[in-house]
Amino acid sequence: MDIPTNPNHKESVTPPYETVIEQIVQRWAIGKPLLETTGKPSGFYRLTNYLREYIHANKTLPKGVHTMPEGRDRLNNIEPSFPVDFDTITELTDTV
Repeated sequence: MDIPTNPNHKESVTPPYETVIEQIVQRWAIGKPLLETTGKPSGFYRLTNYLREYIHANKTLPKGVHTMPEGRDRLNNIEPSFPVDFDTITELTDTV
């Protein structure tokens, strides 16, 4: 899916794409254990930010497997990197 640019919002992802990003991340999160501190799986916010940056830079959704970078939680504990297969989680996502 190509993401058209919005000339009024060149520096950020426009709100309609936030819905698509949310759908993708929610689909990815299914069945993953939740962290007590956030109620979200480890990597939830890294994946969300990765998608925002990817869409902004490429004007399309990612395809294939991408490795999310290692991160740190609120307590500065290391969260490991992890692969995400976007082909399986974006194929059913509603387009905007």
